[in-house]
Amino acid sequence: MNENELIQGLKSGDEASFKYLVENYKDRIFNTAIGIVQNAEDAEDVAQEVFIQVYRSIHSFKGESKLSTWMYRIATTRSLDLLRSRKSKKRFGFMQRLFGEGNEPLYEIPDFNHPGVAMDRKETAAKLFKAIAQLPENQKAAFTLHKLEDLSYQEISEVMQTSVPAVESLMHRAKQNLKKILEKETD
Repeated sequence: MNENELIQGLKSGDEASFKYLVENYKDRIFNTAIGIVQNAEDAEDVAQEVFIQVYRSIHSFKGESKLSTWMYRIATTRSLDLLRSRKSKKRFGFMQRLFGEGNEPLYEIPDFNHPGVAMDRKETAAKLFKAIAQLPENQKAAFTLHKLEDLSYQEISEVMQTSVPAVESLMHRAKQNLKKILEKETD
């Protein structure tokens, strides 16, 4: 099934087309989400939300970009929204403890396993993912899409709705920041 047939099938409500979409895109969408949110349960939730949004919004898809680009954009946006809501809850929780109310711990990045990481590199990967988690949101998204999902700068610019030079700048800053973070970890 080519992309145009898939889109037409989705727009006509064809169940087989939706099943094909999920089967062929679920791993990529999950991997994008886990690279950003760094929690398997949250990444599954994000992936599920992406497919629900595609199902509900396929009629508004104009085909100005590839279907996969549109889905990466949704996955990235949903993942960043989840991180923002976590930060908001974290700040609220911190303020509660500051004033003596509540006692739940601050959010910590849990240990997790990214499906693309081999066993012998898990420790190094865990350090890298912990460092990636400390990057500003846009750097984190660009780095994840490029290094984990292997998207080109052009594709990332379409997903993030920005220019290629802006993506290049985000990647440059992300690499610099990761280097600083990782050097601090080894001191």
